[in-house]
Amino acid sequence: MSAVEADTGVRDRTTTAAGRAGFVARGVLYVLVGALALQIAFGSGGEQADRQGALHQVAARPFGAAMLWALAAGLAGMALWRASTAVLGEAGRKETGSRVLSAGRAVFYASVCWGTAAYAAGSGGGSAGGSGSGGSDEASRDWTATALGWPAGRWLVGAAGLTLAGIGTAIAVRAVQRRFLRKLRTDAMPPRVRPAVTGVGMAGNVARGTVYAAAGAFVVVAAVRFDPGQAKGMDDTLRSLAGSAAGPWLLAAVAVGLVLYGVFSFVSARWRRF
Repeated sequence: MSAVEADTGVRDRTTTAAGRAGFVARGVLYVLVGALALQIAFGSGGEQADRQGALHQVAARPFGAAMLWALAAGLAGMALWRASTAVLGEAGRKETGSRVLSAGRAVFYASVCWGTAAYAAGSGGGSAGGSGSGGSDEASRDWTATALGWPAGRWLVGAAGLTLAGIGTAIAVRAVQRRFLRKLRTDAMPPRVRPAVTGVGMAGNVARGTVYAAAGAFVVVAAVRFDPGQAKGMDDTLRSLAGSAAGPWLLAAVAVGLVLYGVFSFVSARWRRF
């Protein structure tokens, strides 16, 4: 084996390990957010059902600070892996669109990692991807208010809302089509595991897509009404589901789906095609 091949092998193993750690960290956050949303659905939760609320739950546990830093490290690993796929392509995919998407995800996870590390450094007193104590809801309103003040801000905010809603819808549709299985090494799964993974992946991705689509719809409403208060982060978006015609049962269903998406992230850490 040449030195170049050896270096490539080490790099591949490093980025794969980073990606696995990232999926585990993402899974923990989604399981916690889903659990918080379930508490809200049944009227027993006062904690924010978003990333900041999840981090607060971690911080309140024994060795919480160490766990927060472990999450930050995992998210840094996810950012590193996404950055590598932006440069080298993912699992043999070299399309420009795929690389651009990976680059965007790398930036997103780097931001989440920074927010988590800042939260850990502040002993749970800071924000994690949010703004102050308001978390995702306040951050969403602040961003919308700022954007609405720009030239053609209403159109930009509306376009952003439609894009987010479209992404959410696409995630849900692809989940129903089971396209997520293409990124998993299903041939390496025990025969009895694959049906369970398929069910978990479908339910989890549909729930995540539903939240994205609903949040995007609220951003569009904020643009139409020129009112940043109409924009909602994850917490307010989830709470709004409880006020729908289906009542708290819709929120409960989505909450269970978010927990399952966390489980699907753990599955991805094990069987993803890196």
